[in-house]
Amino acid sequence: MSASFQYKPRFKDMRIKPPRPEEEEAAADVLRLKPGEKQCQHPDCLKVATARAPRSREQLNESYEFCQAHAAQYNKSWNFYAGMSEGEIRSRYENEQMTGGRPTWEMKAGRMSREAAAFAAKFGTGNKTGAGRWSDPFAMFGQDHQGRAAEGPETAPIGRLERQALADLDLDPGVAREAIRARYYELLKRCHPDHNGGDRSAEDKLQRVIRAWKTLTKAKMA
Repeated sequence: MSASFQYKPRFKDMRIKPPRPEEEEAAADVLRLKPGEKQCQHPDCLKVATARAPRSREQLNESYEFCQAHAAQYNKSWNFYAGMSEGEIRSRYENEQMTGGRPTWEMKAGRMSREAAAFAAKFGTGNKTGAGRWSDPFAMFGQDHQGRAAEGPETAPIGRLERQALADLDLDPGVAREAIRARYYELLKRCHPDHNGGDRSAEDKLQRVIRAWKTLTKAKMA
């Protein structure tokens, strides 16, 4: 082949130069939150939240703020009937067949309505002695103070991520913030290889404990 047809590379130096400081700052600015933006609530994610997902079956009106990728991951593993027995699932299905899944209300006057005010003016709010006394043994007009006190305080509902994080820490919902912190440090010491003579058999548990701590910290529960 003649010299005129020999291949001559156009670029002789293909080394990649490191980015300039202003280029690094511009790249970091991509992950920086702008005014009005929220950070993704998934652990270890610094992206902007652009999608929502329901927290749990009991909190359908409250949502997590996720980026698009973590919202898709969360929705892929979503199971509305998780944790329900067959009887509860059947009852839920029958209720949806009757009401179409729409909320229903009891056919009675509200506590602040005119009917409730007229009833209280005529019979009192809890008279059990003297003139105008009355009793409600079957709690048809609402439970009395003793009935409410016997039930005890209800545990506030939490989202699915927080519930799973508490399970990874071997804790139940409703536990105090101090107990969460104490259990985290206990499991951190128990599962870390440096405290087990280099044994790495608990590394998977350690990763789940750290991820659970970050989830609870983001939810301001720890």
